[in-house]
Amino acid sequence: MRIATFNVNGVNGRLAHLLEWLSETQPDIACLQELKAPQEKFPVAALRKAGYRALWQGQARWNGVAILARGTEPVETRRGLPGDDADVQSRYIEAAVNGILIGCLYLPNGNPQPGPKFDYKMDWFKRLTEHAAGLLADKHPVVLIGDFNVIPTDLDVYKPESWKDDALMHPKAQRAFRALLAQGWTDSLRALHPDERIYTFWDYWRNAWARNAGLRIDHALLSPSLSSRLIAAGVDLEVRGREGASDHAPVWIELADKPAPRGSSRPRAARRTKSD
Repeated sequence: MRIATFNVNGVNGRLAHLLEWLSETQPDIACLQELKAPQEKFPVAALRKAGYRALWQGQARWNGVAILARGTEPVETRRGLPGDDADVQSRYIEAAVNGILIGCLYLPNGNPQPGPKFDYKMDWFKRLTEHAAGLLADKHPVVLIGDFNVIPTDLDVYKPESWKDDALMHPKAQRAFRALLAQGWTDSLRALHPDERIYTFWDYWRNAWARNAGLRIDHALLSPSLSSRLIAAGVDLEVRGREGASDHAPVWIELADKPAPRGSSRPRAARRTKSD
């Protein structure tokens, strides 16, 4: 099973890019962020024609998340994180697909910091962590996947010293990410490629793409019952290089149908990524 995440940075403006990527890679499940479209403007017909059923939470101009499933209907289990009824931003949606619970998320950016945007980021992160603990307690196979807007370590950014004052690399955000992992989640890309520079985002400014001045902020976290099924993970680099592309590249993982036998080595499949 292939599960992917793609911050599309405008689902309608980049619909052709999205459909091309879906056709080329055919993920079984695809999670989207930054739809930047109200609920009624989501391109459900075009995606259905491409073979995908969809569950989405839109929002005019900003945010927005969606879960696509190839050839099947995602069954909604949650829309929005618990813990703050006043939060109206479209950043989390959850569904059961083919026996796996998928939590698609778009964690707040938090800039500028300090300030209310960073406070909102950390409050949202706290609610995510609390909800994630509950998911693990239920012992369902779960994937938490999407744009986390967190650079976990210096290895995940082209020039760490330039990002020390940014909300994406703030020590509080990094500690929150580590605390989330400590619950028992597996960071898929790092599990298979522990020492490699892997980026998922390249800014439009300062020729970042051409210089490979990237960040790793899109993550796929696996619950313990799924970590033993992880056989491959990577980044669809070529999608970011296309004209008019999103500033993110799709991230994908592949899961075996059954857990690997105890004592067996985990395959380390080739990545379609760009390195220093």
